[in-house]
Amino acid sequence: MDLSAPVRPLPQPTLASAEFWRSGADGVLRISHCGDCGRHFHPPMPLCPSCRSGAVSLAPTSGRAVVVGFSVNHQTWLPAFPPPYVVAVVALAEDDRARLTTNIVGCEPDEVHIGMRVRVRFEQQEDLYLPLFEPDHETEGAGPLPVPRDVRTALRPMASPQKYEDKVALTGVGQSRVGRRLMVDPIALTVEAALAAVADAGLDLDDIDGLSTYPGTAAPGGFGEGGITALAEALQIYPTWINGAREVPGQIGSVTAAMLAVAAGLCRHVLCFRTVWESSHTALVRSGQWRPDGGRATGMMEWRAPFGAMSAAQWIGCNASNYMHRYGVGREALGAIAVTARAGAGRNPEALHRDPLTMDDYFNARMITTPFGLYDCDVPCDGAVAVIVSAIDTAADRPRPPVLVEAVGTAMLERLSWDQDTLSHLPQSLGSSAHVWTRTDLTPVDVDVALLYDGFTFNALSWLEGLGFCGPGEATDFIAGGKTIALDGALPLNPHGGQLSAGRLHGYGFIREAMLQLRGDADGRQVPDARVAVVTAGGGVPSGAMLLRRAD
Repeated sequence: MDLSAPVRPLPQPTLASAEFWRSGADGVLRISHCGDCGRHFHPPMPLCPSCRSGAVSLAPTSGRAVVVGFSVNHQTWLPAFPPPYVVAVVALAEDDRARLTTNIVGCEPDEVHIGMRVRVRFEQQEDLYLPLFEPDHETEGAGPLPVPRDVRTALRPMASPQKYEDKVALTGVGQSRVGRRLMVDPIALTVEAALAAVADAGLDLDDIDGLSTYPGTAAPGGFGEGGITALAEALQIYPTWINGAREVPGQIGSVTAAMLAVAAGLCRHVLCFRTVWESSHTALVRSGQWRPDGGRATGMMEWRAPFGAMSAAQWIGCNASNYMHRYGVGREALGAIAVTARAGAGRNPEALHRDPLTMDDYFNARMITTPFGLYDCDVPCDGAVAVIVSAIDTAADRPRPPVLVEAVGTAMLERLSWDQDTLSHLPQSLGSSAHVWTRTDLTPVDVDVALLYDGFTFNALSWLEGLGFCGPGEATDFIAGGKTIALDGALPLNPHGGQLSAGRLHGYGFIREAMLQLRGDADGRQVPDARVAVVTAGGGVPSGAMLLRRAD
């Protein structure tokens, strides 16, 4: 397979990374190295991640590595980078904690496997040298894989016996129209959801003294309406506290931030909201009415775009391949999650895809990027959801039963990276899952319904294991072909259809469904006597989890 033809998006070298991108002129791979403890690491940082020494420099390596995760991409993400091609995570022979996201070249895609030994081969683009990897025929046998880390050893005890969760309640929820290519101004969708949530809580707009959203104004690609500024202007709200941050524990981290503000006494009723219009945005781009930003790859895409790794499907696909190899399982559990989601959507008149789905349909669907096929991926849509977080002493005055917050998991116990730490599961699903149980006396057996982020089927699987409903690698047996996670199963999963079939409302849809279930309002898909729900959000880094319960 010759990757000299694709036109690669080039990285924008920074003051930290420029030496790395230009160091391969002599064919030698150089990686950051600590002169004190000897660790190799990537990407470049000013301190060693192990000993925090500043004696860091770029050092030559053998250029040999092992494939520890990979995804054969079949989807066209970039017009000038045609599929199929292999996106892989390789671990360096010198230190398997130092990894690169790259392409495997010099062989056919179906020849790539976990444990494959590879060596670097540079491709020059202008004055940059991109490290690709090809089979290393001089080294025999499969290479070793990094051992999964037990992140629970880094858990901290509660900082205070007083829980902020006890001082708040979720008192209202609203949703706008949801659909494909609605071609509606996204702020109009936000207003619809906001007004519905305020009315559901029995409040007036003048009662709202806080606003919180994700990700604020920095929301390219149809992933926001303009943030706090846009909604405050549209509704003429004058809050005493606002939050529009992106770096919070998952999309629902904006709700967690609102809880903290209310618990601290900064405000009484916070309107939290999340809007997407990705489906319409894509249509506008394809028609030429919307011109996407150009330029070199920056931020985390500096390390991914040059290799055609444009989607979380590819990044998470690498982890899924590691999981399947490590635990010796196939796609059966992923298929059961997809089929269960579609069954739930069939009971939900708001869901976008309600036609029945079988396991045969799942396995026969076209591949997107291995191991993910069409039905492993969630459905882009347009829509908005709003939630009201209120002070607990106001809950009795609301017209609808309040939903109480039992515990929230926000701890970061893994590196905030897609490829440098957790490989066996979705990155960041393990830390917040472990943290949530340290803030409650409840255990997994107390959960009646699970609303788990399913941007991809593997995400939901990772949350199931991370939250302790089953052990690592046990999800296939636990799910039992879908029996356990069905509406009448021991742990109903995403009864509304999740993002896989109901539509990608980017985390907030799970809070809404949890509130409906706990209030007994989930018509046609109600879990009998649902008292405790677990909600997770974040298709990667960072992520968060929360336990919600009925007031009685």
